[in-house]
Amino acid sequence: MVLKAFFPTCCASADSGLLVGRWVPEQSSAVVLAVVHFPFIPIQVKELLAQVQQVSQVGVAVLGTWYHRRQEPKESLGHFLEGLGAIFSHEPWLQLCRERGSKFWSCKATHQQVPTSPGAPSEDQVMLIFYDQRKVLLSQLHPPAALPDNQAGDATASAKGLAAVFDTVARSEVLFRSDRFDEGPVRLSHWQSEGVEASILVELAKRASGPICLLLTCLLSLVSAASACRKANMLVSVLFDVALGLTLLSWLHGKDRIEQLADALVPVADRVAEELQHLLQWLMGAPAGLKMNRALDQVLGRFFLYHIHLWISYIHLMSPFIERILWHVGLSACLGLTVALSILSDIIALLTFHIYCFYVYGARLYCLKICGLSSLWRLFRGKKWNVLRQRVDSCSYDLDQLFIGTLLFTVLVFLLPTTALYYLVFTLLRLLVVTVQGLIHLLVDLINSLPLYALGLRFCRPYRLAAGVKFRVLEHEAGRPLRLLMQINPLPYSRVVHTYRLPSCGCHPKHSWGSLCRKLFFGELIYPWRQRGNKQD
Repeated sequence: MVLKAFFPTCCASADSGLLVGRWVPEQSSAVVLAVVHFPFIPIQVKELLAQVQQVSQVGVAVLGTWYHRRQEPKESLGHFLEGLGAIFSHEPWLQLCRERGSKFWSCKATHQQVPTSPGAPSEDQVMLIFYDQRKVLLSQLHPPAALPDNQAGDATASAKGLAAVFDTVARSEVLFRSDRFDEGPVRLSHWQSEGVEASILVELAKRASGPICLLLTCLLSLVSAASACRKANMLVSVLFDVALGLTLLSWLHGKDRIEQLADALVPVADRVAEELQHLLQWLMGAPAGLKMNRALDQVLGRFFLYHIHLWISYIHLMSPFIERILWHVGLSACLGLTVALSILSDIIALLTFHIYCFYVYGARLYCLKICGLSSLWRLFRGKKWNVLRQRVDSCSYDLDQLFIGTLLFTVLVFLLPTTALYYLVFTLLRLLVVTVQGLIHLLVDLINSLPLYALGLRFCRPYRLAAGVKFRVLEHEAGRPLRLLMQINPLPYSRVVHTYRLPSCGCHPKHSWGSLCRKLFFGELIYPWRQRGNKQD
């Protein structure tokens, strides 16, 4: 059987001692967490491991011995290390040795118990896998993406083995706490061992801070509470939104830009109204050479022109207050750029309210004629719509009903092109406004839901978001144990956005392209960002 021994790279230069870690029997793996150095008392080592196991709920034990031959080999030390297996009994017992001044390692896994079968070997082959303990401790392993069925089983087993390694290192953080003045009766080597001196300085600064110590503790507690990636994404998103809003606020209040915008807004509104007047005059003539119903064309054209005159009067009535309104709108940017963009969308809706009214009038008139034509078409076929049963039933009509239906059908058919042309023009204008508002809503949704903290973490420290691991061969020679280096594969940017994307405000269009085209054809009103309830008669 081949055993996998995960050995931290920070312990490769440690002094000889005991290997402390966790044995994972399901994966036949040994995860080495630290090295206990000489001198030590066995009972103190057992007490330390019992305390760590009680706090972390991880089965930490002595897995074997570590022998680093820095000087001339000492036979007494070698025999002493071999005899420790009787005090710290573990199956299997690992024996790792690094030769002095050489890159070669020797790894053995012995069984103290007698094998049950007579032909079974007393030693197992060991595959040594080096890993960066700090990166594994700080990283978060994500589940693998969807794979084909023929690879799902192997991927699941591999993911479970990696999850056991990552979970063991993460939950054994209590073993790595060596940032105090007194290291205790047991001296360990792990990823924090090299920073003990710096930790002492930090501890001195903490104790010398006096009254500031409580404030620092509160700040550290807030940082630790926001350490969860999703909470940090939300916090960074809010801060980024406020920063963009303050930037916009400083730009608007600099060099009298609000006054310039107020002076340019009224001429733009007048220009839009003038273009609409030209469009209506074009429709009241012979648009594109089409022959329209002149009476209905004149009535609709004058009706919409009257609304444009009302709109121009409203704009000129509000012109003295536009600068103050824009000043308050710009001041709202201190709450965030998304607030300013939402108010901008509302202002666009107010400035194009006449276009919305034109669209509603044209859509209602067009829908009325479509519904009338569909009802009269059922009359010709001897059908009618049953309101109670919500279905089409057969019905017999007399001659007078058929005659009146024929007259009404003829009138509606000849008036439909004129109504449809007005409806088409105003629907295109309405869709143009909705498109501009939709782009603003998408920008607001992007700012609110983009996981900026996760993306920054992926860019600065890719190992923090792990999608998996890869192995690089360090040594592969006959008669020597296979040595591999485990490296963390960072999570792709697309999966970072997909995994940590914040929930949006739900302002996406509720209609598919098919339902949108159907509503436009039958003249139903379009509300892209509001889900309307189904009305029943």
